[in-house]
Amino acid sequence: MSTVSFVIPPRFERVAEELLLRSAGISKDELCTCSTDIDDIVLTEHDLAKWIFWFLSSKGNEYFCEVEEDFILDRFNLTGLNNEVANYAQALDLITDNLDDEIQDELRGSLDVQARLLYGLIHARWIVTARGLAKMLEKYKRADFGRCPRVLCQSQPLLPVGLTDIPYQKAVKLYCGRCEDIYSPKSSRHGSIDGAYFGTSFPHLLFLVYPTLIPPKSGAVEVGTAARGSNDTEGNKRSRRVRDEQEIYTEGMGEGFSTASVALKADRYRPRIFGFQIHEIAKLQRWQEAVRDRQVTRLEHLEEANNEV
Repeated sequence: MSTVSFVIPPRFERVAEELLLRSAGISKDELCTCSTDIDDIVLTEHDLAKWIFWFLSSKGNEYFCEVEEDFILDRFNLTGLNNEVANYAQALDLITDNLDDEIQDELRGSLDVQARLLYGLIHARWIVTARGLAKMLEKYKRADFGRCPRVLCQSQPLLPVGLTDIPYQKAVKLYCGRCEDIYSPKSSRHGSIDGAYFGTSFPHLLFLVYPTLIPPKSGAVEVGTAARGSNDTEGNKRSRRVRDEQEIYTEGMGEGFSTASVALKADRYRPRIFGFQIHEIAKLQRWQEAVRDRQVTRLEHLEEANNEV
């Protein structure tokens, strides 16, 4: 059997070794104790040249899962995306590795940006399908998205969620099914990912399809049995909650400062599936907001009384 040699494209050099290990079923932790010679591992040029492999192996893209090629090639699944992405046809060819090399060299920079956008929007549609949910479930069990920084959540694994389905509006956030709140990713690389690449429905749909995964409000965390190692130690030190787009309004503090006005400006996250609020959570939130409104009214009366004195 003859051996065919080829040159690895420069953009794949960084991930070539990782792909070689994947093909042999070897993890990075096992590499030190493994007796397999990396030179004996066979990986085809086609494997190295796949754009999706390169994208998923890039730093900062750990939240994404691999979208199956059959899903991408089914044009029904891509309905309407041609209006969202410039150079749609060429970006799709780049993702599916069908782009002509000459065109690729000429428009490489702009096409990379459009291909990332297109793959992200396809990804948002993929992860709410049965097969997509199953792939993201595995990442959730491994706590690939991180753990809740709230101490009482006892390191509950998080899920990525978008605050809007429109791209270039809001960055991705992390949803905790235990405290039902959202947090900003710790890493700046993850914090810059567009939230539209995950959509507003994903985490809630996952719990709807897999109800046994709904975390209890108290007790030990059972999901994600993988070893936490140093991440848990670091995670327990992070006790300060980071709310989405939270702002502290300090203008006019002093005599004109109003506690009631600050309470009214407080935003809260509303879980939704395809735009509809989840019934039980919506019911609870209505009760909570009624209690808040009564407290705000009480504060306003107290402030009026203090102003009259």
